[in-house]
Amino acid sequence: MRHFIFLLIFCFSINLLLAQEGQYELKENISYVSSSADSYSKERCQLDVYYPKDKKDFTTILWFHGGGLTEGRKEIPAYLKDKGVAVIGVGYRLSPQVKVEDIIKDAAKAVHWTFDHISEFGGSNKKIVLSGHSAGGYLNLMLALNPRYLSDEGINSDDLFAVVPFSAQCISHFTARSERGIGINQPVVDEYAPLYWVRKNEVPITLITGDRELEMVGRYEENAYLARMLKIVDHPDVKLLELDGYDHGMTYPAFPLLLKEIARLNK
Repeated sequence: MRHFIFLLIFCFSINLLLAQEGQYELKENISYVSSSADSYSKERCQLDVYYPKDKKDFTTILWFHGGGLTEGRKEIPAYLKDKGVAVIGVGYRLSPQVKVEDIIKDAAKAVHWTFDHISEFGGSNKKIVLSGHSAGGYLNLMLALNPRYLSDEGINSDDLFAVVPFSAQCISHFTARSERGIGINQPVVDEYAPLYWVRKNEVPITLITGDRELEMVGRYEENAYLARMLKIVDHPDVKLLELDGYDHGMTYPAFPLLLKEIARLNK
C-alpha cells in the first residue's frame, strides 16, 4: 500500500510538472534588426522568447549574456523558466567585429523590439526588466543610465520596470578600453562607463555581485561606488547585494534575488 501511494504521488508530481511546462512556449531566432541589415547583424541580432501562454500582463526579463562583449550567445537561463515571467534571451554583435558603441546600440534595439512586441505574447511593456551577467549587466546599466541609447530608439529609459545586473562592469568596460589601447587593469571612467551617467530617475536598480574577495578585480567595488553615487543624487530605489562565498560565476544565487525583486515590484 505504501508503495502504491508513493507511485500515485510520483505520477501526480510528474503530471503537474508536465502541465506546468505545457503552459509555456518558446519562440526562437526572432530578428530584431531590419531586413536590410548586413549578414553579421542578421546572424547575431536575434532573440528567443520564452513566455507563459495562459497569463496576461506578465513581467518580461530581457536577459543579456556575458562574455566580455567578445564571446557568448543568447540564452534562456534554466532557473528562470516556469516562474510566471517571460524571459527573452538576447543575442548581439561582438568585438572585434564591431565597436562597443555598436553593441550597446544592438542592446537598445532589442529593448525597442520588446516594447513594441511583448503585448503580442500577452505581456506588458510597462513591466520590462533588464538583467544579465557580467558584460550583459554592463549593457543593462548603459541603457538604463545613459538615456541616449533608448531615446534614439524612441523609448524612454525611465519607462523600464527595473534593472537587475549581475556582476556588471561600472567603470568603462575593458573591451571599450582595449579599443583605445588601454590596459585591462587601468581604470577609466568616461562615456563608456555606467558611472559616468549617474542620475536620479525612478527605475529601481538592484546591483548584485559576488564576494569582493573572489570577484573579478574590483568588480564589487565598482558596483559599491555606483550604488553610493546613485544614493548621493537621491535615487529613490537602489540596492547593492554582495553574495558572500561566490565568485564571478554567481548567477545561481542571484537568480532567486532577481525573481524576488520582480515579486516586490508587482505587489
